[in-house]
Amino acid sequence: MANKASVSEAEVEGRLARLGDLRRAIATAIVGQEDVVEQLLIGLLAGGHCLLEGVPGLGKTLLVRTLGEALELDFRRVQFTPDLMPSDILGTELLEEDHGTGHRSFRFQQGPVFTNLLLADELNRTPPKTQAALLEAMQEKTVSYGGKTHQLPRPFFVLATQNPLEQAGTYPLPEAQLDRFLLHVRVGYPSAAEERDILSLTTGSAGGAVPRVMDADDVLAMQGWVRDVHLSDDLLEWITTLVRATRPGDGGAPPAVASYVRWGAGPRAGQALVLCAKARALLHGRLAATREDIAALAAPVMRHRLLMSFAAEAEGKSADDVVAALLDHLPPPAA
Repeated sequence: MANKASVSEAEVEGRLARLGDLRRAIATAIVGQEDVVEQLLIGLLAGGHCLLEGVPGLGKTLLVRTLGEALELDFRRVQFTPDLMPSDILGTELLEEDHGTGHRSFRFQQGPVFTNLLLADELNRTPPKTQAALLEAMQEKTVSYGGKTHQLPRPFFVLATQNPLEQAGTYPLPEAQLDRFLLHVRVGYPSAAEERDILSLTTGSAGGAVPRVMDADDVLAMQGWVRDVHLSDDLLEWITTLVRATRPGDGGAPPAVASYVRWGAGPRAGQALVLCAKARALLHGRLAATREDIAALAAPVMRHRLLMSFAAEAEGKSADDVVAALLDHLPPPAA
């Protein structure tokens, strides 16, 4: 790891050990959802944003709030509605008067986006103008207002949710904004045993506080270490081949792509898959990414970056089906 010269080996091992403590801290309030928790932690370590999709009542808001408490990060939640304006998220300028001199000046009042962990609840329920207000914040981690650029706190992590069932009164996210999300995380129903535990946990006496195991400095340090995790040249070539094969007309594309995909993933998908594979390796205590890391994250990285065709909708084929076909058609390089 390139930057280990500036830190001791004990510090590296200590901070990596806290990732296990973080999982256990989240488990004090969240039952099950191990894959969802892992993908959120991967997004956090990779320095990207996550889009969570699931029906109401699956604990998405509680999960994000618990993550913020365990990380000692500032957390804010914005409920997106059709009447929400960009200034409700970014902030606005207030006219203030100095009573001593009578001098008037504008002061920027920061909006809820100035936080470490922002839950954008039901992002697809607000019009495109307000959706677009998040684009600069997500990509540049800044807010421009009144000719001035304001830096957002570090780390800055957006977790947006959308309901896959109710489409009336919604504004689907444009492809350009979907591409800004590092991962598209599917939140499914719990198992029978997990649902029983949820009922027991949430209908009795209030539980204890979520233990705080990491802080912003720990997160920033590990985000830097992620980029130093080793990824071999043959795995980098495999990622490149997988991403390019999602594009109809590419020579290496499987039949499923030609039949069900209108537009494939762009280069940002490859960047995301590399970073996420490295982050998953670090999360599991390894300093080198493996084929399993890439295969496990191919669907969350690419499912929102594939524009499916009408034939796919008619035949009930999803982006996940296409990614599975890709992995079968283009197996990983030999170990």
